[in-house]
Amino acid sequence: MTATTLYWILFIGVALASWIVSFSLERKFKRFSKVGLGMTGREVAEMMLHDHGIYDVQITCIEGQLTDHYNPDTKTVNLSESVYNGANVAAAAVAAHECGHAVQHAAEYAPLKMRSALVPVVSFSSKWMTWILLIGMFTLHIFPQLLLIGICLFATTTLFSFITLPVEVNASQRAVSWLREAGITDNETTEMASDALHSAAYTYVVAALSSLATLIYYILIFLGGSRR
Repeated sequence: MTATTLYWILFIGVALASWIVSFSLERKFKRFSKVGLGMTGREVAEMMLHDHGIYDVQITCIEGQLTDHYNPDTKTVNLSESVYNGANVAAAAVAAHECGHAVQHAAEYAPLKMRSALVPVVSFSSKWMTWILLIGMFTLHIFPQLLLIGICLFATTTLFSFITLPVEVNASQRAVSWLREAGITDNETTEMASDALHSAAYTYVVAALSSLATLIYYILIFLGGSRR
């Protein structure tokens, strides 16, 4: 089996998994957005932060769909409009998840610190690796070291994807646990929140596997070319 054949098998498999995960995630969030709660996403976020003794993190409303994120540099929990203003299970789950990252930051959670430390490296790698990999494949028989450099750069983005997994899973665990303990959700709605966040976590799993598959493809090309 050639490197190209293996890559296409992996690519099609990952693409199919990505579509299934995205479809499931969209369907669940649409369904859980119809299950009302007595607090908006902003109120949930504010309460979770305060319950953990965090008062120096701001909650902002941003444009977009599923653009929610926590920025450790600016100490802001950024919620999309539907989450910020939404008073439903989906909004509460997303808001609590993003606050879970703020709690990780305050607690100096090791995987989050590691991921943050890799951000400048990944930013540099993402800027140059595509061109280096492309030129490296064309000049493989003349200057194979260039492709190897590209592979090393790509490997940092793959590592970043896998370090992201425990960070996201832990933030979801913190979110679901707090929602239940704080009385924001009951047994039924806690299950819904957990289900939604689990589906969201699968998107990171697929992204990590996709990155790994691509990395393996480039490595096989390098090994095949260096043997000639």
